[in-house]
Amino acid sequence: MDIKQKVGTRIKELRKKLELSQEALALKAEVDRTYVTDVENGRRNVSLEILERLIKALEVSTSEFFNSKEFKK
Repeated sequence: MDIKQKVGTRIKELRKKLELSQEALALKAEVDRTYVTDVENGRRNVSLEILERLIKALEVSTSEFFNSKEFKK
């Protein structure tokens, strides 16, 4: 699994934990819904600025975001 897929998997996991739709997450992070879809599916090379907005919208810290099994392999 490459880094884009790992980031996408983690975003999707946290989004579902908060019971947010992709559209709701996109609105909170001020990005397009299709962008969230592409990131979750590992099709986007997300910028650091957008990743930071998504992490904040997911209500976790950066360290919490990267402290998951996806990033320990």
